[in-house]
Amino acid sequence: MIKELQLRILPEQAANEQSLKEVIQRETGTSLSEIKAIRVLKRSIDARQRTVFVNLKVRVFINEEPDEQEYQTVDYKDVSGGKAVIIVGAGPGGLFAALRLIELGFRPIVIERGKNVRERKKDIALISREHMVNSESNYSFGEGGAGAYSDGKLYTRSKKRGSVEKILNVFCQHGASPMILSDAHPHIGTDKLPAVIENMRNRIIQCGGEVHFETRMDTFILKGDEIKGVETNIGKSFHGPVILATGHSARDVYYYLHQQQIPIEAKGIAVGVRLEHPQELIDQIQYHSKEGRGEFLPAAEYSFATQVNGRGVYSFCMCPGGFVVPAASAPKQVVVNGMSPANRNSRWANSGMVVEVHPEDFPEFAPHKELALMKFQEQMEEQAWLNGGMKQTAPAQRMDDFVNRKNSFDLPESSYTPGLLAAPLHFCLPEFISSRLKEGFRHFGKTSRGFLTREAVLIGVETRTSSPVRILRDRETYQHITLKGLFPCGEGAGYAGGIVSAAIDGERCAEAVASLMA
Repeated sequence: MIKELQLRILPEQAANEQSLKEVIQRETGTSLSEIKAIRVLKRSIDARQRTVFVNLKVRVFINEEPDEQEYQTVDYKDVSGGKAVIIVGAGPGGLFAALRLIELGFRPIVIERGKNVRERKKDIALISREHMVNSESNYSFGEGGAGAYSDGKLYTRSKKRGSVEKILNVFCQHGASPMILSDAHPHIGTDKLPAVIENMRNRIIQCGGEVHFETRMDTFILKGDEIKGVETNIGKSFHGPVILATGHSARDVYYYLHQQQIPIEAKGIAVGVRLEHPQELIDQIQYHSKEGRGEFLPAAEYSFATQVNGRGVYSFCMCPGGFVVPAASAPKQVVVNGMSPANRNSRWANSGMVVEVHPEDFPEFAPHKELALMKFQEQMEEQAWLNGGMKQTAPAQRMDDFVNRKNSFDLPESSYTPGLLAAPLHFCLPEFISSRLKEGFRHFGKTSRGFLTREAVLIGVETRTSSPVRILRDRETYQHITLKGLFPCGEGAGYAGGIVSAAIDGERCAEAVASLMA
């Protein structure tokens, strides 16, 4: 017999299978020996009150063994003789587009300007150790995209365009923990995700597809109003329809599209800082206990949002038990991001704290209005580089000093390995951003007592929250509105905001190409 139960239990009761079995025994009236297996279908933490509960949806196998896998698998076929489709970019949009094309019988050819996921790790290490930024291999460029070394969080609200469950199952099929299927906020972890990405790449190659690293698309091959392929920096051409999945930091692509008068538009973004607290303090606040999370609870998360003078101010990409990392994609930039390992066990918690920015905020860029938000990003990142001492050292300020518009004469210990340099961010940031952040922090400090504190530090700047440009495409066909054979895809095209939504968009673009070529 199989039963599904909804349970609301204490963290210590959910801590291991034996204690969970004892709860189920009481709920069902069965003996422990009759409970053969338990599958956790959904898991979330309710910390709204002083007593913290774990909500579980479980499937219980009573007097029978499970005969099903924990996740569903996809049958990938040999496509070595299939029609070729070019995919530019090996982030989640590109990788899931490639896998979906294989399902549909087409041969993906993936070109990626950066290095494979293991090799790029060496270049990422040089950013912290020697303050050297390789403009083709960094936190943004390389196999796996921006998410590979900045956390691997899989939570998304984007559920209208495709199946989130399908994406998570594909991750599991390639080595991710099945726990991502049940967790309310699924997360693979920066230390685990590279192996999953490698398995995806190997699958593509084993099925007859191709993956080319250190191969940058420079121009399209055009015949009238149709794209026939791409030319690359290595002098090699690739022919076929093109899924353009270059990520939100490929600014040379945006410049190229603009120069070629290929329709794009400016898209609103959000910019601000990384805010870092001691994780112990966040645990105490979120779990309403001086003892923090104790033995049975995970590192606490938070999510804040408010409106200040008509603009959203909110937390973004919160990383419990994580690190702040240098995410510049070119020299003379300072950009920060956050990540967490799978066990989320560092001493710090960090989150982007950002303010909505709209294209109309920048009339000075009117002659190039399509690139207005991108140019604003570039200005902020170069200013942060100057304020940080013209290295990857980041400008920083204590949270209470920022709110009170005071200079910080010392800074707390931080996870940001290139180092921090005290700077008056209340003055360095544009006034329309700093003033809103200040009011937002005051509001968050009132709703969560202790959050506005001298122990927290602002680290500048967080600018890569999403693409500053949208590459215009038809809603039905996913093709570009003027160029046949071009399928703008994922976060870089302005149609996604994170790993899962980019993966879903990659699948939809693959289906659109397959429909065109059928």
